[in-house]
Amino acid sequence: MGLFDKVFGTSSKEPKEERVLPWKVLNDLKQLDQIAKDSKTKPVAIYKHSTTCGISRMVLRGLEAQYDITAEELDFYYLDLKAYRAISNEVAARFQVWHESPQVILIKNGKAVYNASHSGVNASVLKELLG
Repeated sequence: MGLFDKVFGTSSKEPKEERVLPWKVLNDLKQLDQIAKDSKTKPVAIYKHSTTCGISRMVLRGLEAQYDITAEELDFYYLDLKAYRAISNEVAARFQVWHESPQVILIKNGKAVYNASHSGVNASVLKELLG
């Protein structure tokens, strides 16, 4: 493995810094009522993630790398859509967005004002929309 590490540049002994986003886990349908209510005073985003999809994992890592939004600016929910498919379906119906994965949905005043999927998921765009 040492040779591969040197060839591919992964020989660093320094541990990679893991960024932990200020997620709130979305795992109960009742939370959607609270999300709609809370979005009237502060924007709320939902990230729909497929735990078995490599593309979804790649998008999540990109989001984590570029995320610079504070918890005061945005409530951010994480939805494991494999474990909570019924909630994912209700998010699509309630906020009138087509279901995709990975997907980010921005909610203001109880309505989805923006959604993006796959390579369109971008923390910089979310930050711009908060202003």
